[in-house]
Amino acid sequence: MFDLTGKTALVTGSTQGIGFEIASLLAKQGAKVFVSGAESIEKCINACNKIPNSVPVRANLLKTDDIDKLYEETGDIDILILNASIQYKRKWNEFTLEEYDIQMDCNLKSSYLLIKKYAEGMKRQGWGRIVTVGSVNQYNQHPELSIYGVTKAAQKKMAENFAPLLAPFGITINNVAPGAINTPRNKEALNNDDFKKKVEDSIPCGFIGEPQDVAPTVLLLCSDEGRYITGAEIKIDGGMSL
Repeated sequence: MFDLTGKTALVTGSTQGIGFEIASLLAKQGAKVFVSGAESIEKCINACNKIPNSVPVRANLLKTDDIDKLYEETGDIDILILNASIQYKRKWNEFTLEEYDIQMDCNLKSSYLLIKKYAEGMKRQGWGRIVTVGSVNQYNQHPELSIYGVTKAAQKKMAENFAPLLAPFGITINNVAPGAINTPRNKEALNNDDFKKKVEDSIPCGFIGEPQDVAPTVLLLCSDEGRYITGAEIKIDGGMSL
């Protein structure tokens, strides 16, 4: 089950955290995986050294030219995982216009452009899997992540809108919404014992998730076993959004 032999995947934001675990699991199941990050090609290479059958590709998703170059490097693919995102923590009325634009461009605009770019090849081959990675902040009203939450809610709606349009071509598109996950992005905050306890108390399951808790659901959605799931969202949050 969940055999991806012969498939090619691109996972954005996959040099660490959730993206890294997704890329690792897809590769373990037989897929060739393009590991992508914005910071440096060296960081992509370091991640690939830990993932068999992977290829490093650097791309700053804030730049449309980089998105075009990314496609030139990867060619058509079978699986597209839109995991890369940027968040700024501010009160709702303290975001600069630049911070607003950066979050919108990385979290939403680049997702649209990448889907548009790669869906054509998936249509031609009659098979494709697209997974957008959202957030529990689509639902929770975090006092400092309002714009981030808006981008993730819009990304989810985009997946829902595109699903019936892509389904006739054998392409599924779904969204997963992780909750509080122990990633490098959250490391500093979770090192505060009082804050960590407060977060754990807000999760019915009672604990912070790990990136390994997210990746298996993405694998299901990318496999033939998930062929009858499209336009769906799966929350992976220990019940936090409840």
